[in-house]
Amino acid sequence: MTISTVKAALIALLALATGLAGAQTLADLRNDAATPGDVTTYGMGWGQQRHSALKQISAANVKKLVPVWNLSLDNSANASSQPLVIGGMMYVTSHTHTIAIDSATGRQKWKTPIELPADVNGYLCCGIHSRGAAALDGVLYRTTVDAHVMAINMKDGKTLWKQKAADYKQGYSMTHAPLIAGGVLITGISGGEYGVRGFLNGWDLKTGEKKWHKWTTAAPNEKGGDTWKPGMYEKGGAPTWLTGTYDPELDLVYWGTGNGGPWNAAARGGDSLYICSVLAIKPSTGEIVWYYQFSPGDPYDYDGTNELVLADLPIDGKMTKAVMQANRNGFFYVLDRTNGKLLSANAFGKKINWASGIDMKTGRPIDTPLTAMVRKTEVAADFIEVWPGALGAKNWMPMSYDPGRKLVYMNTLNLGMKVKYQKPEYKQGAWYLGLELGGWADPADGNRGALVAWDPVANKAVWEVPSKSPFWSGVMSTGGGLVFTGSQTGEFMAFDSGTGKKLWSFQTGSGITGLPIAWERNGKQYITVLSGAATVYGALGGDTNLAEVPTGGSVWTFALIED
Repeated sequence: MTISTVKAALIALLALATGLAGAQTLADLRNDAATPGDVTTYGMGWGQQRHSALKQISAANVKKLVPVWNLSLDNSANASSQPLVIGGMMYVTSHTHTIAIDSATGRQKWKTPIELPADVNGYLCCGIHSRGAAALDGVLYRTTVDAHVMAINMKDGKTLWKQKAADYKQGYSMTHAPLIAGGVLITGISGGEYGVRGFLNGWDLKTGEKKWHKWTTAAPNEKGGDTWKPGMYEKGGAPTWLTGTYDPELDLVYWGTGNGGPWNAAARGGDSLYICSVLAIKPSTGEIVWYYQFSPGDPYDYDGTNELVLADLPIDGKMTKAVMQANRNGFFYVLDRTNGKLLSANAFGKKINWASGIDMKTGRPIDTPLTAMVRKTEVAADFIEVWPGALGAKNWMPMSYDPGRKLVYMNTLNLGMKVKYQKPEYKQGAWYLGLELGGWADPADGNRGALVAWDPVANKAVWEVPSKSPFWSGVMSTGGGLVFTGSQTGEFMAFDSGTGKKLWSFQTGSGITGLPIAWERNGKQYITVLSGAATVYGALGGDTNLAEVPTGGSVWTFALIED
């Protein structure tokens, strides 16, 4: 027996002993959406519907909602995480720590630091944060901004194993929550602006050994390899920086890929597979079963990483296993998740000038003359104005789906960009874009965002709440007829699910980019959200409304005031 084999066996035994102290099982993860007392998965269910059936807090009494505890995260970084609530404990991740909190009192039980290189911040593109964790059998799994994956004992916060996924000095990082699917821990990677090559990894839950590795740009000897100019796939992007979803009945994971590297599409050539796509993969092997590419070639950094929400929808008179995405390119897509067939693709973006629509026969965008020109112009003489801009018609902040009302609730953007293409030059540790950004283009009405209720079957907006500054928080709907989200100026808000009327708000003291959850303890419903904003939009958006909003992360938990 080798030393490495002995080490792996000891790690497995330690993880098994730890698991005996934990209550959650694979069945708990599978049933998370149907058992709203705890929150055991990122997205409040493998399908990431972010809907809670709890209805003690309702449209009729939400005005009585008050904070019951608040815990400081003791840092000024972006607090864009979603907590987990398991067995009376709440688990929160920041980029510097993993924290366990008594969910009833808000008292911190343990706080374990993440050891990070002193220079790591200089290699991060788009935010210094952590979006959450996964949990199973007494073990918490998370990623780190220096591109490592960790397993942590939920009882005391001690590290069980830690594995390096990539070299952060090449521009790789990790901020997403891992996904547990098919008995495998699956992680993606960030770094699309740095000339990295995207990938997905599958890890052994007990030992941390790598089970499989899947590149997300096609090499010359692979299907799709001919969609790249020679050699460009090696730094071609397709990062996998947001958490995928999982259908256990089909045993398929749905994971989105991001922008091409460089952004300059003419320099890459062709569709550049598999950038800006949804990949349906087997969790045990990483095998791609089917794919759909939202923005072939992607000249505008539109990505395909936004959450892929699973729902059964009535399409053409029959219930259909669907996967939905509100893409940054401004179109809302509904696909058959069994085979990737496009079912609908309709514009939700307020202003779109890069495509006139989506061809339902081919599934491809119908390019406007502007985009047709951009695809063949590696070096341009002048700036062009593109809608939506690189931030998209909807960015990463996840939407909610209410299965009762059959409505999606999402925070959208309305912002264009000015860009001029130039010859790309790769330099390790620097942005690899092949263009010059010339600033943003504002909408005529001054509203850069809106909370929108969208019917994914009728393909239309039901109501919307416009805002001068876009909301950068996740959205959660509840059985009480409420939609919760937060503003970048610090208000945590509840809206009527049916009408969009604002019913309640509370000022948290810093901008909200966290992902709200609902949970229950001893028969009482609670709502939790993280506050603390330091976003890319805040830094680059030139939004004067945010000039005086302080940083400072904290966890807020609310409940109805006692009569």
